[in-house]
Amino acid sequence: MPARAESRSVRPRAALESPPGGREDGGVLPAVFPHPRLVDHELLDSGAGEKLERFGPVVLRRPDPQALWRRRLAEREWQAAHLAFERDPRSGGQRGRWKVGPSAPSQAQGAPPCWRVRCGEDAVCLVKPTPFKHVGLFPEQAANWAWIRSAVSRLGAERPRLLNLFGYTGTASLLALRAGYEVTHVDASKTSLAWARENLAASGLARDAMRVLLEDALGFVRREERRGARYHAILLDPPHHGRGPKGERWQFEEHLAPLVEGCRALLEERSLLILSTYAIGSSPLAFANLLAELPGGRVEAGELALPESSASGASRLLPCGFCARFWRGFELDQA
Repeated sequence: MPARAESRSVRPRAALESPPGGREDGGVLPAVFPHPRLVDHELLDSGAGEKLERFGPVVLRRPDPQALWRRRLAEREWQAAHLAFERDPRSGGQRGRWKVGPSAPSQAQGAPPCWRVRCGEDAVCLVKPTPFKHVGLFPEQAANWAWIRSAVSRLGAERPRLLNLFGYTGTASLLALRAGYEVTHVDASKTSLAWARENLAASGLARDAMRVLLEDALGFVRREERRGARYHAILLDPPHHGRGPKGERWQFEEHLAPLVEGCRALLEERSLLILSTYAIGSSPLAFANLLAELPGGRVEAGELALPESSASGASRLLPCGFCARFWRGFELDQA
C-alpha cells in the first residue's frame, strides 16, 4: 500500500463547527457536521430513550438509545404523537408495532401507513414505518446530501458518476440524480430496491433514471475493479451485519477495511468518498484512520446529529452516527 501523501490532512469537524448551545468554558466540544434544515422533518424533543419527530404532517414517537437525558416537552405532547412504536418483547426488542393515535391524519392510518415527504426542493420520498422502527428516511444524512451537491461541479465531469452502496430506499441516490450525478444504486434487499424505485416515481423520475442493482456490496466492488470501472463519488452506509442476495455474509468489523480498499481502485483522480454508520462500536477517529489510507486526498471525521427544535431551551443535538469524508483533486468550501 503506498505511503500516505504529505498533502493529506485528517481533522476533526469540531475545529470547523461548534454545536448550538455548546460550551463556552474552553471545554472540548464534540466534532459534529452541520445539519441543514429539512422542510418536512423536525426533531421536536428527545430523552428517556426516545425521540419525538415530525415527518411531513405526521408526528412519530420511537425508541432511540442515544437519548439518555431528560425530555423537555410535557408528557401530554409525547402522548399526542400520531404514531408510537411499541417493542415486541417476544422479539428481544428488535421488532415491534406502531400504535395509531386518535388524532392521526389519514396518511398515518393506512395498513400499512405511507405518506410523502419532501427530502429536497425537487425530490419526494415515501415514509413507511416498519416493524424495525425505521421509516425509510434518515434525515441526519442531510449533512452529507448537501456536501455531495456542493461537490458536483468540481469533479471534472459533465455528469460525475456516483456509486451508492448499501443504498437502501435511495434518498441519497435520488438527491444525487437531481444534483446532476449519474447514479449506480446497489443494495442486497429486493424490498429496499422496490422502495427506491417508488421514490423515483414519486419525484417524477423515470424507472431507468439510475442504475439499480441487487448485489452484495463487497462482491460488486471487486467485480467493478476487474472491469476497470471508475466513479467520482462513492457512498458507504453499511449495517453492522447482514446478508447479500445469494447469502453472502457481511460483518462490519471484518469486511469494512477490504471494502474501502476495493473502493480505492474505483475512485477517479478527482473524487470523494463518504463513510457513515449508526450503532457501531467504533469511532470517528477509527473512520478517519481508515480513509487516510486512500492516497492523495484530505479526510475529516465527526458525528452526524439532529438539532432539536424545542422552544423550551437551547437546541440539543441528538447523536445519529459517525461519519468520515475523503476528497481529492479539488478544493471544497466547507458547509
